[in-house]
Amino acid sequence: MPKFVPTLGRWLALAALVLILDQISKAWILDSFRHMERQSVTSFFNLVLVFNPGASFSFLADAGGWQKWFFVGLALVISLWLLSLLRKHAHERLLPAALSLILGGAIGNVIDRLRFDAVVDFLDFHLAGYHWPAFNVADSAITVGVALMLLHQFRFGKESS
Repeated sequence: MPKFVPTLGRWLALAALVLILDQISKAWILDSFRHMERQSVTSFFNLVLVFNPGASFSFLADAGGWQKWFFVGLALVISLWLLSLLRKHAHERLLPAALSLILGGAIGNVIDRLRFDAVVDFLDFHLAGYHWPAFNVADSAITVGVALMLLHQFRFGKESS
């Protein structure tokens, strides 16, 4: 039986799946909620529609608008870099999975910035009155992707560069 070797197309399909799931979930929340409307789901999780013009943890959210183009440009440059790494490492498993998750998430958030001048966030976790900043599927994919990249680096170090 031949050994399964992942291809660039499969990794791009994973990135596309992340992008599609992200955009579908955002379309649903936009159709179902008004800005700042909150729905309790569990004792530690709410759905809430918020728009974040900044980056993680609302970094630069109050910067006056220039940050939109900065974050769009940065995400596009990073996406091109991720694509080059994907092409180079397509035959591997862990690193291209990580890169694909980050790529799909980055493009999902770029689409939001271009459409709404902000990223649509809606997942709100909280404990004892303290709320983690709201996030979305793209943010989750980026976070998991970065964690997998770190795992890859710890496991293989420079030997896979």
